[in-house]
Amino acid sequence: MTEDSSRDDDALDAYSSVVIAVARTVLPSVASLAVRTSRGDGGGSASVITPDGYMLTSAHVVATAKSADAGFSDGTSVRVDVVGRDVLSDLAVLKARGPVPPPVTMGRAEDLRVGQLVVAVGNPLGLAGSVTAGIVSGLGRSLPTRNGRVVDEVIQTDAALNPGNSGGALADSRGHMVGVSTAVAGVGLGLAVPVNDSTHRIIASLMSTGRVRRAWLGIAGAHVPVAPAVASKLGTTNGLQIASVVPGSPAAEAGLRRGDIVLSVDGHNVVTATAIQKLMVEDAIARRIEMTVWRNGALVDVLVVPRELTNT
Repeated sequence: MTEDSSRDDDALDAYSSVVIAVARTVLPSVASLAVRTSRGDGGGSASVITPDGYMLTSAHVVATAKSADAGFSDGTSVRVDVVGRDVLSDLAVLKARGPVPPPVTMGRAEDLRVGQLVVAVGNPLGLAGSVTAGIVSGLGRSLPTRNGRVVDEVIQTDAALNPGNSGGALADSRGHMVGVSTAVAGVGLGLAVPVNDSTHRIIASLMSTGRVRRAWLGIAGAHVPVAPAVASKLGTTNGLQIASVVPGSPAAEAGLRRGDIVLSVDGHNVVTATAIQKLMVEDAIARRIEMTVWRNGALVDVLVVPRELTNT
């Protein structure tokens, strides 16, 4: 055996050892889901996240279902109830009716780096307890939802994902869950909802009330650069130019217009629709919020009162 081949074997052994360790850590906490609805049977994956049996999956996996059957690698099988789902983040919380294996350790997607090893654990194509490995191919992706909103900060990975992986765990090399597998965008292109501060707030809300409340303005727009001559006056080089205002919306009632360039919302500089969406949390509902816009060569402050988003 040559020195180069020996070095390759050592690297392969190290890689394999990490994946094996992650699989041993995470697999016991990930269940295969059998879901039955009026539309037919379906399946997916879910991860135990608390010792008392709360589980996390993708909202689209449980769709309109009220319950499902969860099966674990140790042979444990238990009925789970859908506590709440949030289609805007594609997350849902389940509650087991009986004992379940110990929970996964939740990690921090904020600490991920492109090129980092990740391991996907789930039940693709009905093959329970499957493990695939890859790297973080990209961070900060956006995943469009059917209602026109987007899931923010999505993780892109080349770890093989297939139907049935949805709702399963995406883990880092320490065996900490950093994402929830949610979509297959193409060969070698899988997407996962990150486990971050926003996710934890969504999970807590679903566990306590079964829903997530969000505020709504009623505008659509696109990121635009601000002319250099204007940028010096504004203190920013970019903004969000309003392309449309929903009639009767909070934005319309506040006097926002097509063509306005939004520069700040509630004291936060914004340059994209996603940035505004992040600010439209429960606390913003029915609260007077100041928006600063550039209109016809002048700065204009507008007071808007967001309403609760109800079309989810």
